[in-house]
Amino acid sequence: MSTKNNYTSNSLKRGLEILNLFNEGNDTLSLVEISEKLGVNRTTPYRLMYTLQESGYIEQSLKTKRYRLTPKVLELGYSYISSLKFPEIVQPYLEQLRNDINASCYLSILDGPEVVYIGTAAIKGYTAINVNIGTRLPAHATANGKLLLAYQPLDKIEKLMSDGIFKEFANQKFNSKETLLNELVLIKENGYAKTENELLDSVSSIAVPLFNRNLTVIAAINVVAPTALFEKDFLTNKALPKALKISNELNALQKALL
Repeated sequence: MSTKNNYTSNSLKRGLEILNLFNEGNDTLSLVEISEKLGVNRTTPYRLMYTLQESGYIEQSLKTKRYRLTPKVLELGYSYISSLKFPEIVQPYLEQLRNDINASCYLSILDGPEVVYIGTAAIKGYTAINVNIGTRLPAHATANGKLLLAYQPLDKIEKLMSDGIFKEFANQKFNSKETLLNELVLIKENGYAKTENELLDSVSSIAVPLFNRNLTVIAAINVVAPTALFEKDFLTNKALPKALKISNELNALQKALL
């Protein structure tokens, strides 16, 4: 017998196997069904089920005698999630979004007048627009930057403007600070931002917000696409709904961790 096997707890292993038996297709299970799925006799899981029930991870219906998981099981996952750094939590969602829409997706935060990219899920090929982690871009000329600015206090935005940091780009549709402020108000009302050919020619983007536990916007997910290589309404009709869905999932996760 190997040294590793000497340290293995069969009871703990069986208990975890039991928890994993419950899923969308098996939201409730009887003791007989659990025994059959584990390939053991009925007495083996009985004590484990009793322990899991006493610990609050499962409950048994008095009427049907069937078992089901309790919300306490979520604590196991949340403990893991809370130990992760924010970009690590978001990264799988970025990759999922990229795979769903076949466009490059990024995670960024606001740092003064700039956005800093802290997560990336870029596609490969001729449609790729790649931005490296650590890249800084002017906030007022990017969809993710405008989105993050829109959720900042007005005095902070006005200070950045008064410092003369917001330089206009030739392709930007606004030509005054007042126009930018009005655009930021609209972005906050809509809950997303969109730019077309502003910072760079032939590049469009949409961005959605991510909130922390205090419901303060701390980051943005944005999708970037070459304007000429995608359908006219690709960002609005395809990318935006999927990005908002992921934003809602991550925001709900943050609330659950409160």
